[in-house]
Amino acid sequence: MASLRNVLTAVVLVALLASYPTAAPKYSDWSTPVNLGAAINSPFNDQGPAISKDGLSLYLNSGRPGGFGGADIWVSQRASLEAPWDSPINLGGIVNTEANESTPALSRDEHCLFFNSNTSGFNDIWASCRQHTHDDFGWQTPVNLGEGVNSAFNDQGAGYFENDEGGAPLLFFGSDRPGGPGLNDIYVSQLLPNGSFGPPSLVAELSSPADDLRPSVRFDGLEVFFFSSRPGSLGSDLWTATRETVFDFWSNIETLGTVVNSSANDIHPYIAPDRRTLYFASNRAGGFGLQDLYVTTRTRQHP
Repeated sequence: MASLRNVLTAVVLVALLASYPTAAPKYSDWSTPVNLGAAINSPFNDQGPAISKDGLSLYLNSGRPGGFGGADIWVSQRASLEAPWDSPINLGGIVNTEANESTPALSRDEHCLFFNSNTSGFNDIWASCRQHTHDDFGWQTPVNLGEGVNSAFNDQGAGYFENDEGGAPLLFFGSDRPGGPGLNDIYVSQLLPNGSFGPPSLVAELSSPADDLRPSVRFDGLEVFFFSSRPGSLGSDLWTATRETVFDFWSNIETLGTVVNSSANDIHPYIAPDRRTLYFASNRAGGFGLQDLYVTTRTRQHP
């Protein structure tokens, strides 16, 4: 726990000194999604994408053979943004167990990896840290994030937001614990100065009577993506919300529409650090397996 506490506490200090953008950029509509292909996708469930800042490492969970459990975390690498993806490699027995490990998410400094594991029977959120951010296999022994995040229910799909406005970093996640309006709702927990997470609060404006899961927050905190089966969805669809500042409630909650979403289940969105690339999983027709990874892009619009 010491290494995780030291890394995350350092993030708090850095955030207090960082500058913060005051105007939200504008973007085009999202493009038609593209399947990541047979190098990434298998005949099994391939889900939970997370992309590195340089775009050269793609993390995912997969139930393909060669792992330690039902689902493991894997990583695919490529030599450049134009190069094809290599076949995913299992992260190994330090991160993966005989249980299910899934839905990885990187901290913005890329020293920590958050993910789910159901070693206790329910999903908890864990974190593993590494010294070198370009070492995809240097992850240290994971630690459970504790009772500030985890409960006796399923807690999963973390999205870590480092608040440049001077507030503490926040961990957004989904949970089916009692107290929310839906089957699964979105919660947020604040990182405390001692490196632990405080009691979570329901993010009421992002939670509905249906399922709302896997919040992925843009690095400036002004846009969030999640998947939901709320009214207006074709199945499980990708949704988004925005806010003017990090102190505001989320608003403009809307589906990504029929260009991105399908009548199948479209789940596990992850907004890339470039803010123009969104990865997700889908079981739509035309894929290679039970669930495949897809990518959609947008362009920044200038005044």
